[in-house]
Amino acid sequence: MDLIHKFLNLVAPPFTFFSLMLFLPPFQAFKWFLSCLASIFSEDVSGKVVLITGASSGIGEHLAYEYAKRGACLAICARRVHRLQSVAERARDLGSPDVISVQADVARVDDCRRFVNEAVNHFGRLDHVVCNAGITHLSLLEEVDDITHLRPVMEINFWGSVYTTRFTAPHLRNTGGKIVALSSSASWLPAPRMSVYNASKAAMAQFFETMRIEFGSDIHITLVTPGFIESELTQGKYLAKDGKLVLDQEMRDVQVGIMPVYKAESCAKDIVNSACRGERYVTVPAWFGVTYLWTLFCPELIEWAFRFLYLTSPGESRSKKILDLTGAKSVLHPETLQTPELKTD
Repeated sequence: MDLIHKFLNLVAPPFTFFSLMLFLPPFQAFKWFLSCLASIFSEDVSGKVVLITGASSGIGEHLAYEYAKRGACLAICARRVHRLQSVAERARDLGSPDVISVQADVARVDDCRRFVNEAVNHFGRLDHVVCNAGITHLSLLEEVDDITHLRPVMEINFWGSVYTTRFTAPHLRNTGGKIVALSSSASWLPAPRMSVYNASKAAMAQFFETMRIEFGSDIHITLVTPGFIESELTQGKYLAKDGKLVLDQEMRDVQVGIMPVYKAESCAKDIVNSACRGERYVTVPAWFGVTYLWTLFCPELIEWAFRFLYLTSPGESRSKKILDLTGAKSVLHPETLQTPELKTD
């Protein structure tokens, strides 16, 4: 057995290299051709039923508006019922023929089951399911006395998506529907103070990659990896080390730093366009995809950059100092959203 592994250690790398050199160019050309066809024959979602979790703010809210503009029927859920009802009213005004809103916590399996059942009972079908609900935390691991305080991050981000996918899958198989999964560029970027959040988004990505195989051609999956997007998360709402939701824009400046924040409305449009074209992956904004290449090929540089910019005390953070010295905050961090509430979606 050892001889077999020694042989493969020698043969597998050069074989893979030369195979990719021959196979990759025609394969990429074929994918480009399919992408062109998908752009021409993009899906019309008018009259179709779209289920969205975490729809009371940020990306989820604007996804509801974008689908509404295209004439889709909506089933939206979040914990903040008054914000959810406001989103539903605006979605109707923007063109959605029918909207139902359901108060639900995706971290609770029974809430997910109830939300899906109410949507199916009302509309009779599901065509698109958007797994968007999420929450982040900002704390170094060793600062957290009770590590269980960070469990909601995984329960909402990962398990909420798993529950929603399990209960909607049979209905999506019936319609040949689609799942739009909101992972994050944090699934590959090892940003400090966000360890469990990063892990939850990496888990989401791998879960949905596996679902591609299990679902086959019956259900299409678009995996979304946003960068810094205008939302309550980028306005300083996060889970603190004691497990309480806080609003701290100073800490937001430390963590986001000089990274430009993309408009939620533009992000939602990009996501829906990609889903309707049947794309497997979409990074928004598109340029942020280069960070994956840096992480893949130069991980040491990424680690050094994060340590240099972030791993000092928050008041001395170089990322915040650069932001303050350049005066770029008003340009890079839009402040057009409603003031975040200290309650998660």
